[in-house]
Amino acid sequence: MKYRNKRAKTKTPVDKLLIEPIQRFISNSTMSGVVLFSSALLAIILSNSPWADEFHHFWEYELSIGFGDHLISNDLHHWINDGLMAVFFFVVGLELKREIIAGELRDPKNALMPILAAVGGMVIPAIIYLFFNSSGAASNGWGIPMATDIAFALGVLYLLGDKVPLSLKIFLTALAIVDDIGAVLVIAFFYTSNIDFLSLAVGGAVFVVLVLSNLLGVRNTVYYGVMGIGGLWLAFLMSGVHATIAAVIAAMTIPANVRISEKEYISGLKVLFNKFKNQEGIEGPIVSKTQLYILEDIRSYSKKALTPLQRLEHRMHPLVAFVIMPIFALSNAGVTFSNDFLEQIVNPIFLGVFFGLLLGKVLGVFGLMSVLLKFKLVKMPKGMNNLHLLGAGFLAAIGFTMSLFISELAFESKENIEFAKMGVLFASVIASFAGYFLIKLANKKGEAASV
Repeated sequence: MKYRNKRAKTKTPVDKLLIEPIQRFISNSTMSGVVLFSSALLAIILSNSPWADEFHHFWEYELSIGFGDHLISNDLHHWINDGLMAVFFFVVGLELKREIIAGELRDPKNALMPILAAVGGMVIPAIIYLFFNSSGAASNGWGIPMATDIAFALGVLYLLGDKVPLSLKIFLTALAIVDDIGAVLVIAFFYTSNIDFLSLAVGGAVFVVLVLSNLLGVRNTVYYGVMGIGGLWLAFLMSGVHATIAAVIAAMTIPANVRISEKEYISGLKVLFNKFKNQEGIEGPIVSKTQLYILEDIRSYSKKALTPLQRLEHRMHPLVAFVIMPIFALSNAGVTFSNDFLEQIVNPIFLGVFFGLLLGKVLGVFGLMSVLLKFKLVKMPKGMNNLHLLGAGFLAAIGFTMSLFISELAFESKENIEFAKMGVLFASVIASFAGYFLIKLANKKGEAASV
């Protein structure tokens, strides 16, 4: 035992100066929103700087993937939107499956209020957009104000600290998740180009293989990654159905079961721990061979007690939050403010997106819920009041990532895309501040009422 004490870990300068600060940064709930906002702000600054042309041309760099005559060529901007964002949608799919199996969407009764709020927050924004853009190419953007950016919305909520009611966090999370489902379905059915049914059939066959693999007990995440990317994603990319949909479908096939129960895990771990403790140690930091085997058994045992779905979601979340989404924001949020700025903000596309998000989401979430609450068709979650609900409506109006993504799918004209992006950015900034201050005021009123 004396040797074991000598092996106690001492923190190195790398731990103190690099690893631990990075871990604290990543684990901070608000940091992903800060990084995302900073990337969008940088894109806007560069788009209106002397280096604007170089910045925009950089995303037009052509990149080919494949071999011989079998190449897929696209510019960097498209690879980010079709490739990197597929990883984002994969994690969204993992979150959706987790919530449906064991989260807020498991019990339809508890999920009724956020589901109805999400539906209202999708339908009314689309109607408001079509009010401003009822015909022509502009009408194709009706899906843009339907989306809520879950990372940004929850990031603003977490800035308010522990005083925010848990019920509000649950309500907004469930609302945003249902909203994500709606956005994925909208992309799949309404923003898909001409379909190659042979490629789609190949994708369907790969999906069946993945489902059978799950049922047969295959739990290797690398296997699902290779099949999901090399088979399903590539087939969907070639089929004309947007490739990000393949990522959501692939995520649904990831196993969400464990090989050993929690009770078996605890008892087995105790046995392994006692074995390790009773082994004679070696002086210094090196463990004995027997101890090494026991540690390997502990790691393997722990792996069996965790679902592949949760392992993947946990590992991939930092990659998505701190790499993929910031890159997406940097490549998509750059809007150029011209000398005719006033003409830009009275354009019907800008107005449709801006009021669709800012007014439509609030009416859809707060307005619809207020009516349902008045007629006692739903119950206000414990700890929440009307101001909390109004604040949630504004936070739901933060479209950003999803709305910017759909803007690229909805329009071919770069000018129309610019109008839509401006509407998204303006509405999201105003909604962030409005939601923050309303919920802060609601918290103070709640504290005063409890005194």
